[in-house]
Amino acid sequence: MMDIVSLWDKTLQLIKGELSRPSFNAFFKQIVPLKIYSNDLILLVPNEFTKSILEDRYLTLIEGSINQFSLKKYNVKFVLNESEVEGLDEEDNKPSNIKKNYPNLNPKYTFDTFVIGNSNRFAHAACVAVAESPAKAYNPLFLYGGVGLGKTHLMHAIGHHILTEKKDPKVVYVSSEKFTNELINSIKNDRNEEFRNKYRNVDVLLIDDIQFIAGKEGTQEEFFHTFNSLHEANKQIIISSDRPPKEIPTLEDRLRSRFEMGLITDIQAPDFETRIAILRKKAQMERIDVPNEVMTYIAKNIKSNIRELEGALTRVVAYSSLTNRHISFDLATEALKDIITTSKTEEITVNRIKEKVSNVFNIKMEDFNSKKRTRSIAYPRQIAMYICRELTDLSLPKIGEEFGGRDHTTVIHAHDKISRDIQENDDIKAKIDKIMSELKG
Repeated sequence: MMDIVSLWDKTLQLIKGELSRPSFNAFFKQIVPLKIYSNDLILLVPNEFTKSILEDRYLTLIEGSINQFSLKKYNVKFVLNESEVEGLDEEDNKPSNIKKNYPNLNPKYTFDTFVIGNSNRFAHAACVAVAESPAKAYNPLFLYGGVGLGKTHLMHAIGHHILTEKKDPKVVYVSSEKFTNELINSIKNDRNEEFRNKYRNVDVLLIDDIQFIAGKEGTQEEFFHTFNSLHEANKQIIISSDRPPKEIPTLEDRLRSRFEMGLITDIQAPDFETRIAILRKKAQMERIDVPNEVMTYIAKNIKSNIRELEGALTRVVAYSSLTNRHISFDLATEALKDIITTSKTEEITVNRIKEKVSNVFNIKMEDFNSKKRTRSIAYPRQIAMYICRELTDLSLPKIGEEFGGRDHTTVIHAHDKISRDIQENDDIKAKIDKIMSELKG
């Protein structure tokens, strides 16, 4: 039988002829063959990014090439640390609660990998409380926020923590779409009882994107009874949505009231400091050296959500690997030229925002910092705070300072109020849209 080093050397020679030189150098030169165990051939890779690329793009090529030189067919596994294969013989035969009870939780989505900032601090604290004391802290826990802000990460983190810390818990994570599809199939195949047992005999139910059951009467009916069954049995329910219960259209009132029984908490888009921290965390996890100026460039220009932020960093790292160049500011601007367009418009400052708002609402500049609380002044001040939160990288305390030294909670209140008014008042929405459009140029 050929040893692993010889087998891997032969495999590399075959793969080298199939790929371009940049791709081969970027993703294969640093791989170290570690161990053959049972039907698995284990390879050590330098970082999470390389691991992801190899698994997504090259796994079939690697396994096919290996199996050309071996009588035995191997499955290739990638690891980031040699410690991951220490004691593999013993670990392989140990029962795993996580695998047994729920195999689809993303291993990367834990509390340790979640970056806490002003935009998500309360939601994170609520999730930790639920994970540590299921069905005793907040039940149900309802998380809401835009796409890519970390709701799913927190839900998976709750699942991981409970599976790790509690004895033989039954944890189920499911999207509302999958819940609906399984319900339809159970009806079609006359397996209603099996479906109900799956979701009603659990200790923790995590259901993602609940807004998609709106308008689906049969699904809402089934979930209503599932919710009641679990809640009455003192089992934990965690729900996520892109909006609060009161804003989900065609959601039955009885479900809405159930969702509002526990704690409702939102996750906002991350501020500049949190975006930097997220990029640092990702670079650290993937063991990649990223200059501060590159992280600052990405964080200043990509503000919408974490998924796009991390995607931009991944693109820079890939570009660096494929062109065989070190990560630098110039390389980052080159790699992201299709995503980030250099704008020559005037910088958006608090002063510019105040000027625009004062012109539209006919108040004086000094009124923004004054103690006056009449609606004709307080409301434009709240609008200006809202726009500062939306269009600048300033932290909540810093925005408060710019408005006469007000507390950060005043800024939060202003942002929440104006956000609601935009939804309910078309005239206000039009005025704010016009101001923001002019500021953006």
